[in-house]
Amino acid sequence: MKNMKTFNKLGLSAHLLQAIDSKGYENPTPIQALTIPLMLKNETNIIAQAQTGTGKTAAFGLPLIDMIDSEWNAVQALILTPTRELAIQVSEEINSLKGAKRIKTIPVYGGQSIDQQLRQLKKGVHIVVGTPGRIIDHLKRKTLKLQNMNYLVIDEADEMLNMGFIDDMEEIMRHTNSEKRTLLFSATMPRKIKELARKYMDNYTTLKVEKERLTTSLTNQIYFEVKASDKFESLCRIIDMEEPFYGLVFCRTKNDVDALVAGLTERGYDGQPIHGDISQAQRERTLDKFKKRKINILVATDVAARGIDVNNLSHVINYALPQDPESYVHRIGRTGRAGNKGTAITFITPGEYKQLMFIQRFVKTDIKKAQIPTIKDIIQAKKKKIHQELQTIMEKEITPDYYKWADKLMENTDPEELVAALLKYSFDEDVNPNAYKEIKEISHSTPRFDNQSKSRLFVALGRKNRLNSRKLIDLIRDKVAIKSGQISDIQVKDSFSFITVPSHKAEKIISGFKGKGRKPLITHARP
Repeated sequence: MKNMKTFNKLGLSAHLLQAIDSKGYENPTPIQALTIPLMLKNETNIIAQAQTGTGKTAAFGLPLIDMIDSEWNAVQALILTPTRELAIQVSEEINSLKGAKRIKTIPVYGGQSIDQQLRQLKKGVHIVVGTPGRIIDHLKRKTLKLQNMNYLVIDEADEMLNMGFIDDMEEIMRHTNSEKRTLLFSATMPRKIKELARKYMDNYTTLKVEKERLTTSLTNQIYFEVKASDKFESLCRIIDMEEPFYGLVFCRTKNDVDALVAGLTERGYDGQPIHGDISQAQRERTLDKFKKRKINILVATDVAARGIDVNNLSHVINYALPQDPESYVHRIGRTGRAGNKGTAITFITPGEYKQLMFIQRFVKTDIKKAQIPTIKDIIQAKKKKIHQELQTIMEKEITPDYYKWADKLMENTDPEELVAALLKYSFDEDVNPNAYKEIKEISHSTPRFDNQSKSRLFVALGRKNRLNSRKLIDLIRDKVAIKSGQISDIQVKDSFSFITVPSHKAEKIISGFKGKGRKPLITHARP
């Protein structure tokens, strides 16, 4: 029970140590080592500053499980998360850590049937994990009572702030009793988060895990510029060209993950998905297969990839460009773990070049452009691999039966023709160039970022209206048929915002937001 020896100094109960061991956790992460003992003392509120992917869920989940009274059938802990995906993940992670302890944890979020949530709450639960909007819905309906709650956890508080949930967080905190313990996690500590803590968290202790240096020194970084329609074919070529390929592929949404895995499976690759709709049990089975290399491709979203601890990856593929430099570093850093060198590959479309260059400047790294391997390159690489494998077989002992068979085959056959026939019989499908589709080379005779003019638009809404980049894109797409990728250079200020769109879409957007008798919501930005 090696794992128990590393966690048992933190004050956790024996049954939790067994659950930790069965999960395969090894050493506690820095934030776990700091948070768990302090939470178990139950004497102070805690503000913990740590980045995404540092093991925060187990840091607060493990002591919560120990401190919850399973005999008291009431909501004793509320965990707030900014997104539905994270709420599901946190809930399932806590359920997977509880071991034999009989506690009930449910996720509560918008988009799920509220009637289903009501039934679960009426039956009695101990821990509720939810998004602010749906938690407030239940508070208004009086279907969620927090007056006797003992513990409040706010996960990713700065992301809550960015998504416009600060007022919701205050509203929820007003519904809780003053005797509870509050634990606030945040990667950064902006002024409004500090004000929230001073207002609602007396006598708190601050814990801080040093932010990872934005370093990518152990990773060879390259990018391929391709059309969106050629991404899948390009990925297949990379997988076939690289030997061995053992990699993590990042997509933007769970639907993108599922579509990519379906495509890979159809082409005969061993890939599995990881995203917010995957159950914890399935997630663990998939990760176990991946760690044992029974599958060599894992396709994931950023949120779902949190907590994946796998060493010796040969590749990280950004199938979709990450949203920010920190996400880029967090993704590609997985290839440089345990001192191992790896390759990070980013696919971009011509319109994403500017964003990639911003990431490169921010991270102070060098992302080199490379050419997608040609069909000829891949066929040659496969033939070389086959030759090496045949050499390996010849170096081992071959039983006499095969020699007798070979003699019989060569009785009236030219040896060269025979070997050629055997190669065709065994490897025709592997080295067939028709298995690959052509990829058209991108020409930059047209302007670099787009082959059409752009317009800058002014939006009379901002952070005060609970708006962020994601919500602004959704707002526009609800009114006008436009792809998310066509809305760029988004700037969300306190009371207004700016966006850049193709000029032929600009007038449609402005028209779509015109209201009778009131000031236009979206107009052309002044030069």
